[in-house]
Amino acid sequence: QVQLVESGGGLVQAGGSLRLSCAASRGTLSSYTMGWFRQAPGKERDFVAAISKSSTRTYYADSVKGRFIISRDNAKNTVYLQMNSLKPEDTAVYYCASDLEATPQGMAFRKYDYWGQGTQVTVSS
Repeated sequence: QVQLVESGGGLVQAGGSLRLSCAASRGTLSSYTMGWFRQAPGKERDFVAAISKSSTRTYYADSVKGRFIISRDNAKNTVYLQMNSLKPEDTAVYYCASDLEATPQGMAFRKYDYWGQGTQVTVSS
């Protein structure tokens, strides 16, 4: 099981941008489909975006499509989430996850048991 560390969160005004990073503290990410999820206070953890091993395919939740971009740099063992045009409803703790088998779209419908510490994103209105 690869160990993941999220970073890059913070406080930003509505309309602003942030870039999140997900790095592997142990293991190699190139073998995995990678995804981002988020959990707002009092809500379930939701799928945000996912990317295939070679970056050829991506998949996004409707709520972030056109605003967020997922990318990866396998040489740096890191996955990114560029978040633009942020809205207060994007406020959540953001987590990344890895999957050996799923497609990016498939990650949206799977449940994962192991999570990192996440990174807090707060968007003020």
